[in-house]
Amino acid sequence: MENVKVSIVEDHPEYRSILRHIVDSMVGFEVVHDFSTAEETIAATNLSGIQILIVDIRLPGMSGIELIKKLKQVHPSLQFMICSTHSDNESVFEALKAGASGYILKNSDPQQISSALTELWLGGSPMSPFIARKVVAAFHQPAKRGSNVLSSREIEIMELLMAGMLYADIADQLFIAAETVKTHIRNIYSKLHVKNKISAINKYNEL
Repeated sequence: MENVKVSIVEDHPEYRSILRHIVDSMVGFEVVHDFSTAEETIAATNLSGIQILIVDIRLPGMSGIELIKKLKQVHPSLQFMICSTHSDNESVFEALKAGASGYILKNSDPQQISSALTELWLGGSPMSPFIARKVVAAFHQPAKRGSNVLSSREIEIMELLMAGMLYADIADQLFIAAETVKTHIRNIYSKLHVKNKISAINKYNEL
């Protein structure tokens, strides 16, 4: 029986090498190629034979989540497993919504990574315990106000705006760039059909 063909998208050379070693050490699995950016992956002409793609979220240029969205359309049978340091709710749920079937953290040991790949190939959805707990918790929580209109990140930003925080403070709190905050706020205004912060807060309170 042929080996399960795996490719890796990871911009840190040392960790990419670690992942390659782990996969190549597994019986029945082999790394066909690895990439340092999403753009390199999309440009590859021989992805059709790949069965599993291990993807980091934070990559230079296009993110791993955007990469999954694009490749899912072209290679619907390709299975994606996130391997990332990011464990915030937005990263987790956006990745799963984009088409990832597994989500493990980079602090997983080699045995956990091997087990996750095997589980994924056998039809499971492997997740690090911390990630699995987040997913379960999301189903236990009542729907947040505005969740039928705004994304989870936009709701976070609206709550911080209502608390009186400035754009720069919000950026620091959420570990994102100030320009990213401004982009989210423009999207919030558009979705709520308002033109300023006061109107946005008033409209949000009505949701």
